[in-house]
Amino acid sequence: MDGNIEGEDGEYLKIYVTDNNTTEHDITIEIGSSEIVYHEQDGYPDDPAKRSDEGNEHVKQARRFARYYVYCERGYDTVPSRIHPERINAVRLAVAEMDLEEFEANFGDLYQQLKSHHDEDYERVVQLPADAQSEELVLYRKNVYLGLDPLETEFEKEARTLAERYGLDLTDRSPSDLTLGSLSPDELDSWSAYSDDLAAEATDAGVTLYDGLYIDGVSELHMAYLDHRGEEHVTTALEPEVEPDTRIELPPADPGTLEQFKAAVQFNLICQIRDCFIRMGLEPPKEYQVLGLGTFEAAEKYESVDFYPEYHMPEDGDVFLGDTQRSAFFGSKSVLGSLKSLLS
Repeated sequence: MDGNIEGEDGEYLKIYVTDNNTTEHDITIEIGSSEIVYHEQDGYPDDPAKRSDEGNEHVKQARRFARYYVYCERGYDTVPSRIHPERINAVRLAVAEMDLEEFEANFGDLYQQLKSHHDEDYERVVQLPADAQSEELVLYRKNVYLGLDPLETEFEKEARTLAERYGLDLTDRSPSDLTLGSLSPDELDSWSAYSDDLAAEATDAGVTLYDGLYIDGVSELHMAYLDHRGEEHVTTALEPEVEPDTRIELPPADPGTLEQFKAAVQFNLICQIRDCFIRMGLEPPKEYQVLGLGTFEAAEKYESVDFYPEYHMPEDGDVFLGDTQRSAFFGSKSVLGSLKSLLS
């Protein structure tokens, strides 16, 4: 994959992307909305319905790569959170910092629901809908929301100055004392804009804010399931009116002990980060070269697109722990190294 930013006028940005099949994509991104408003290429049919699965994936890789390239080169927030490797990694680090009590407070309902499929001593948190085809054909979901406490970073002084410009009082309380559910829509907008500007200023100053990140909230447990006709349904859940930073999405596999499940959630997030890079047409950094279940959407692509190996399915079939050995799938002499359609 290769990218070249042709130029921008303050409203739109033009980028050329060459995909791993050597097709060039002419892409324009609207800076304000981060939407791709123009995409032209001559390597695949214009109608997605007339493309092969592989052709459609090459086009999607180019679009994802373009967004990420612009984010890296210009700092614009062009990458949706659920496919943003840095945001997902921030969630992973925040989960790693939790003790078991805090982890259970946020993810205990998901743990209990998974255990209920394997141990009758655990009651269901939510009941499967009557039209569900099978107890096995279900994915349990929790959206995760990050918070940032800038007072816990080396950027504290600048954070206080910026907060004053937004009319936010950090004198007597820190952002970590607030909860998403306690804020009005206007307050959410103010804190969101403040966080975006703070992140931009920190980036310009070469300062990392990772030390101040924490899990600010999670959605209610909900699920996606198939009915008897094979149609997918998603149940509703109460959650804040802001975009989640990522989603934990797991099938009803046995989570083991709570401590093991905490490690499993962290591993799932590592796999999600791997999926982000793979589906941009890039080889993941070494620490994310693992085999295991990340996102279900990526798993479906690994099943249906011929040039993808089955990254989601380790040889031992362990959905949670996976195989952290890089062996046959990564490296210059590996399966992936020989697949020109995957790696640049």
